[in-house]
Amino acid sequence: MVLYDRPEGHILKYLSAAAKRERSSRIKMDRVKSTFDTMLKSVRYSRFPTQRDEETNQNVMFKLSEDDDNAEVGPADGSPRFRRVPDSAFNGWRLFIILALSFLLVFAVGCLVGHFTGKKLDTESASCPTQSVLAGVAKEQGTGKGDDNGSEDVPQEEVPMSWNEISQLLDDKFTRPAFDERFKTFDVPSRSAGSEGDISLAAAISDEFKALDLETWSDVHYVQLQKPNSQRPNTVTFGSEVFKPTGYLAYSAIGKVEGKLVYATYGRRQDIDAVRAAGVEVNGSVLLFRAGAGKLTFAEQVANAEAQGALAVLIYPDPEDFDNMADFELYGHVHLGSGDPYTPGFPSFNHTQFPPTRSSALPSIPAQTITFPMATTLLKSIGGPNKMGGVEKISVEVNNELVNTKVHNVFAVLKGFIDPDQYVVLGAQRDAWGPGYARATVGCSVLMEMAKAFKDLVERDGVRPRRSVVFASWGAGEYGSVGATEFLEGYLSSIDRKLVTYISLDGVVTGRGGFVASASPMLRKLLEDTIKQVTGLNCFFGAQIFPTIDKAFCWQVKSPLDRGTVYNMVGQTKWEANVLRPMSVDDPAYPFLAFAGVPSISFHFITPNMETYPYDGTCLDNADHLNYNTAQKTGAIAVVAAQLAGRMALRLVHDHMLSLDMSGYRKVLLKAYSPLYMHVRNLVKSGELEGVDPKWLANAYGSFTRAMANLNRVITNTDPKEEHGCRRVNEKLMSVERNLLSPYVSPVESPFRHLVLGRGKHTLAALAENKDPQELRIQLAFASWNLKMCAHAVVSDIWENDNQV
Repeated sequence: MVLYDRPEGHILKYLSAAAKRERSSRIKMDRVKSTFDTMLKSVRYSRFPTQRDEETNQNVMFKLSEDDDNAEVGPADGSPRFRRVPDSAFNGWRLFIILALSFLLVFAVGCLVGHFTGKKLDTESASCPTQSVLAGVAKEQGTGKGDDNGSEDVPQEEVPMSWNEISQLLDDKFTRPAFDERFKTFDVPSRSAGSEGDISLAAAISDEFKALDLETWSDVHYVQLQKPNSQRPNTVTFGSEVFKPTGYLAYSAIGKVEGKLVYATYGRRQDIDAVRAAGVEVNGSVLLFRAGAGKLTFAEQVANAEAQGALAVLIYPDPEDFDNMADFELYGHVHLGSGDPYTPGFPSFNHTQFPPTRSSALPSIPAQTITFPMATTLLKSIGGPNKMGGVEKISVEVNNELVNTKVHNVFAVLKGFIDPDQYVVLGAQRDAWGPGYARATVGCSVLMEMAKAFKDLVERDGVRPRRSVVFASWGAGEYGSVGATEFLEGYLSSIDRKLVTYISLDGVVTGRGGFVASASPMLRKLLEDTIKQVTGLNCFFGAQIFPTIDKAFCWQVKSPLDRGTVYNMVGQTKWEANVLRPMSVDDPAYPFLAFAGVPSISFHFITPNMETYPYDGTCLDNADHLNYNTAQKTGAIAVVAAQLAGRMALRLVHDHMLSLDMSGYRKVLLKAYSPLYMHVRNLVKSGELEGVDPKWLANAYGSFTRAMANLNRVITNTDPKEEHGCRRVNEKLMSVERNLLSPYVSPVESPFRHLVLGRGKHTLAALAENKDPQELRIQLAFASWNLKMCAHAVVSDIWENDNQV
């Protein structure tokens, strides 16, 4: 369309400011041409090309049709598509000189116009979105409302932010008043899995996700939860005493047994061995244990008792382990696994055809919790804890029933801008046995505040994360991460090679002054680096561990965590030993790590010298007790917890290259490999293990360590901003945990298939204790090749990996 052929008043309302300036420039140029036309008279200037008409031997000037760019050239006379130009206009030096001067004049005018319009146009184009990992943020250069003369808006200039700037932006979004208000929202009187309170919370969380304009969906499962039978209560009968505790252990075997009472402290293997060493028979007895208090889970205690031939297990809370509390009920589960134990290895969707199977991790003996006063009565009958066993028999009857329960997982996603199909999941369970203030209220609050903060970071601050962030609210967490495990079982093929990391927010605040974490070895470096960055944690840990911290600055910062109480007197080199714990089977992050092969992490702010939160799994887990444990700083510590989890997640979705470190397996694998190698070598030397060479295992271990070194060299030599190279490195990093899952075991028999961190006879730890030559030979071959496969996947492509490791 030729703009100046239209009426000016009509076209101006359709033009932007930049188009107006361009049009003005063209008008000026046409005026110059018109002036030269007047001077020459015989020459009419045209900005369209000319062509000689072969029939009339005259030059013709073409004008493009407004309606048809490809219109044909019409005849000379009467055609609206061209006009004749006299031949005399193109003859002689005079015409050449005039045209040259015209060109120079037009060029000069164009330069002047471009000088005044170009800067504005460049500024406007800079505001277009880019595909950088972290898009710039438009910083205001003025009011944006124009000056008094009605001039145009002052332009905004895109300025890229540094990592420190964006992470600080995220930190600042978490405030104590916001958390204090959030706690009130999620502090409900009843939240047991599948209850009205649980369903109401799920709906509220879903509604808030939608209000944040996040893509939201839910995942519904029909699971078998074991609950007390209201018509037939569980009972413990001892002589004339009949106890009917209200607490219980889900997934206990059903039935009634009778046997001699034997006390075995915490139910650890060494505790049971001590009982036997004292001459007390364990086989055929009812074992009385103190609650683990961080030493063992209920499921592990019952499994140890069953392995020694016990008929039943009773577990009570001792005041020494529970902050001098005496009379309260304990709740828990004894499934030495996760998920619905009656659909092991596959999800409990409504349309799933349930086969007649059950998890191999379910106990076959009854288990029941009792209160401390009940336990005191029993202990007196055998002469106290030091006597261990007595002659009187005790009866234990468990009548729990399975209830098919509908549970909801609620999700929302903040999609990434470059690799949206890769994502980090932040999750928290919603249910609890009682009030669940520390267990669920705080975790849900942190989850929702993080969803709000990340959304704000993108929408208001212009941050453009590469990868997606998924926020997950799990159902039936108290029964062994049932909701989370069913999700993994249902969508494992969908999340494979996509789920980068899982960060658990369950129980992140249970006290003050101490900090512990459980993490995949690949995330330990990220955890350490993030701790150094978070201001509250910096000053909390102090220079004893991180000598680069400015002591004077720390004294000025009001940290809610009390400086230095975790690492007093431990020195700078024992960070991992004093912070990191092995991940328990009860840890909500464990199914992601050991079942799905996803690098995972959980962390907790605790009270020093108190291994676990004493009110966990009780009806005393309420706001008053948690606030007492945190010295009324629950909200402030939640802020630091959110900053820690937020920065880890942000780093994982922000960088071109993932912050996963395969080197973290160096110590972990060596610790598992060394006793197994010595065990195999000793059996070979003694002749008990024939046809096996311990070098096979050594070769597999060497392959893994060489692959680790090779990947580190590749990472060092890869430009962190080069897309293709980073993608290849990321694929290899994400394959490590997944390839450490044994392909030789069934998830029904051994759901936690991880070779190093899992549970079952296939693990390196179990092989180091296996004395069956035939089984050891087979499992050793599987384990060795498992390590080799992981090494091959990390080193190179299939056409390059021959003998690479």
